[in-house]
Amino acid sequence: MKYRKLGASDLDVSEISLGSWLTYGVGVPRDNAVACVDRAFDLGINFIDTANVYGRGAAETFLGEVLAARPRASYVLATKVYFPMSPTDQGLSRAQIMKQVDASLKRLRVDHVDLYQCHRYDPATPLEETMRALSDVVRQGKARYIGFSEWSSGQIENAFAVAGTERFVSSQPQYSLLWRKPEESVIPLCASKGVSQIVWSPLAQGVLTGKYAPGAAQPAGSRASSETMGQTMQSWLTPRVLDAVQKLKPVAAEAGCTLSQFALAWVLREPNVASAIVGASRPEQLEENTRASGLVIDPELFRKAETIVADAGRGA
Repeated sequence: MKYRKLGASDLDVSEISLGSWLTYGVGVPRDNAVACVDRAFDLGINFIDTANVYGRGAAETFLGEVLAARPRASYVLATKVYFPMSPTDQGLSRAQIMKQVDASLKRLRVDHVDLYQCHRYDPATPLEETMRALSDVVRQGKARYIGFSEWSSGQIENAFAVAGTERFVSSQPQYSLLWRKPEESVIPLCASKGVSQIVWSPLAQGVLTGKYAPGAAQPAGSRASSETMGQTMQSWLTPRVLDAVQKLKPVAAEAGCTLSQFALAWVLREPNVASAIVGASRPEQLEENTRASGLVIDPELFRKAETIVADAGRGA
């Protein structure tokens, strides 16, 4: 496993990180989830990403239980705040940030997280209020650093313009061969500000593994076949996308790796990406995905892949 510096922080994070959206505490049986976390550590993954809203606290609770026996310095822990936790608990007001960070720490069974992220931008709260609250979270020792997810370049610029506050070190956008929108302005801006990308859905929720064939039934046990986990990926399961993805398989074979490894290596070719977040319901998935770390692939093969999916992806 290779490691990269997370923005202007002193955190070194594994190039492949373990996420918990739709999986731990929610869609994956507990024994499988425990096995995945244990295997992640065996494989050198040190970066665990979650959020308070995943399972309305269930993912954080699960991670708090399984990480409790491990030395706190052995992993980098990130969580998020913004989405509704109750009919009255939502957003990035000072009151919500202070309430939700304490609740997250309690569920995670730690006294601090390494990274506390705004899960989305909150247009209902003044940005200065949000930034000052996040700064207090850091200065009170409840988080070491702060980040954001899916903010526009204008919102990022405005946050850096708030004087006397802590600075973001991470951005968490969706980014993959099929979704390249962050390249337009977010990645260049972040690179100039000391902000790294930790990207979600680098495999387009599993579509870039190539296991979903056009016109075929969804494989048993796959994310797409899961009532809990499959709803959010339907927009990727179109004939146009699936046809294009099948055409990527020979390119990956030419590179000497699996399609999922190729897709992850494509994301990691971008210097501003510190880590690619993967989900896993079985330890074998992590074993395959972590082999993407450090892969050296001919850039011409990446360009060939980009051409193949150019008309199929969104945000390219």
